[in-house]
Amino acid sequence: MRKNGVREIWEGGGKVVNGWLAIPDSISAEVMARSGLDSVTIDMQHGLVEYQAAVTMLQAISITDATPMARVPWNDPIPIMKMLDAGAYGIICPMVNNREECERFVGACRYAPAGYRSFGPARAAMYAGADYAANANSSVITMAMIETAEAMENLEAIMSVEGLDAVYVGPTDLSISLGHAPGTKGASLEPVADNVIAAIDEILSMAAKKGIKTGIQCTSGDGVRDKFQKGFDLGTIAGDLRLLAAGAAADIKAARS
Repeated sequence: MRKNGVREIWEGGGKVVNGWLAIPDSISAEVMARSGLDSVTIDMQHGLVEYQAAVTMLQAISITDATPMARVPWNDPIPIMKMLDAGAYGIICPMVNNREECERFVGACRYAPAGYRSFGPARAAMYAGADYAANANSSVITMAMIETAEAMENLEAIMSVEGLDAVYVGPTDLSISLGHAPGTKGASLEPVADNVIAAIDEILSMAAKKGIKTGIQCTSGDGVRDKFQKGFDLGTIAGDLRLLAAGAAADIKAARS
């Protein structure tokens, strides 16, 4: 089976620089995947991507060395299983708030007896190899998003679920859930509020205790570097939409100066 590059980096003690794809296009996905990122995540929750576009994006990513992952719209086995069957090597699941929800998520990613994933790896077997079925359970990465006050209350229970590989911090939703208005500095991808920073520290501490990995959304490469220094194992640089807008704005400003 084709190796999962994210797992290999983690097993070697390294950090994963992850990209984020919101644009429903295979060319932009290929550009991002060829940029030197360790992995790229197709965002089907807040991105503009539906399933058919996601498949073409996975095809584009597969001709590069970047590991393909997806954030599914919700904790629903249908999109989880379809994205795995299409060739995603990791699933990020939003709004996991308690142990039961985490078990439901992880179970959808694993074949029996470890879970209840239905068999039919239509494209995954082409991407991964003929032995996909025998190795998928140990290769596919499960990442539960921690982004609510309820999840913080159930942190240890969530991280105790067998088969959960990592947790992924959604800083803005976590900040909002902890009392900060959307659009403020307190509720942003680079949190500054004391209670949000404390919550993130608690997530890191619990993950270390449970022996699982941690990921987080950031706004820039500098933000990813800082989170790596803090202890995170995966950091997402600002997504394709933000990078495109920022790059264009910077060059236009330079031209008009």
